[in-house]
Amino acid sequence: MKFLLNALLLATASAFAPQQQSTPTTALAGEKVPLDFGLPLLGSEPLFFGENYWDKLTSEWGSADTGTFLRAAEIKHGRSAMIATVGFAFQKLGITFDKITPHEYLSVTENVKFADLAAMSPVDAVHMIPVAGWSQIFMAIGAIEIYELTHAGEGIAKGESVAPGLQAGGLTGDLGWNPLDISITDRRRHVEIQNGRAAMFAICAWVAADAIPGSVPLPLPW
Repeated sequence: MKFLLNALLLATASAFAPQQQSTPTTALAGEKVPLDFGLPLLGSEPLFFGENYWDKLTSEWGSADTGTFLRAAEIKHGRSAMIATVGFAFQKLGITFDKITPHEYLSVTENVKFADLAAMSPVDAVHMIPVAGWSQIFMAIGAIEIYELTHAGEGIAKGESVAPGLQAGGLTGDLGWNPLDISITDRRRHVEIQNGRAAMFAICAWVAADAIPGSVPLPLPW
């Protein structure tokens, strides 16, 4: 649990930190776009799965900006998976909001109590979220996405015919939020991406095993 919490803290604190704004770039014919953050293996070079497709997506079918977009998508999916993994573990451990806050109900109007959710599996608990709850979730996600699409540098972009996030290389996955003022190094970015990849596998396996018993041929906690 401590590992999960530390991973989430690191990812959340460093994930939204601003990076240098890069100008749109296009790979020249025959020029390979670097593929960073591969899987490190003992005593050998990092291993990249799908390197041939990466080369096609960033050179033959697209450009270096395509690679920037793909990397941003991976980072954002990894962050979501890390949060989901921690939330899944909390539910399995019975740590619901009624135990750490004065709130008893998830929804007063629908009479859904956190104590009732604690007795359910995470998958069943998700089904108990009312429509109003899902609306709030999607509104929050939409607000973050719109912020990223419309902001560049240190503020909202003005005088742009196309939103910065819709321009080539405009989406990087960073929102410019770094309250702990953490220095973003290549190593920390690498750690975040690798933890995100592990979390994507973990949450998929957990949900599959929870929804369909015996579907994952591996021993999983809980």
